[in-house]
Amino acid sequence: MMDASEAPLPEADISLIQRIIPHRYPFLLIDRVRDIRAGEGAVGIKNVTFNEPHFQGHFPQKPVMPGVTIVEAMAQTAGVLVGWTLDLVDKNPLVYFMTLDKTRFRRQVGPGDVLELHVTVQRGRGKIWKFEGVAMVGDEKAAEAEFSAMIALPGDNK
Repeated sequence: MMDASEAPLPEADISLIQRIIPHRYPFLLIDRVRDIRAGEGAVGIKNVTFNEPHFQGHFPQKPVMPGVTIVEAMAQTAGVLVGWTLDLVDKNPLVYFMTLDKTRFRRQVGPGDVLELHVTVQRGRGKIWKFEGVAMVGDEKAAEAEFSAMIALPGDNK
């Protein structure tokens, strides 16, 4: 018999993601979150398609996913991780960026790419969390950043 510590790692599909973070089209930038390790880390998946609104104006002749949306996708992955960790499913948490450091863009990301957003908790206490994020396309690093965020529930006073 398998105990809870040996159970498969949880995965969040799009339905669960929407129950944890408030983002919606056109600004929901992750399709799935896998390898969720409560309080430790997770991997977000973003299937990049030409249909996304930013490609209409961000170099239509050579569509490139804007770096800020890659970092936002990392943050949304972190939001799902924290929401899962703190049992915030269906509690409508809001996640606010506080800092963004050591951000580097290493490779262009475009339609057809599958972006893996590896997010690791550096520090997490109460409402304030700090993360390290690395965005990968296959074996290539596309971007990296350190960032912190504040988690708030409706009715919280800043």
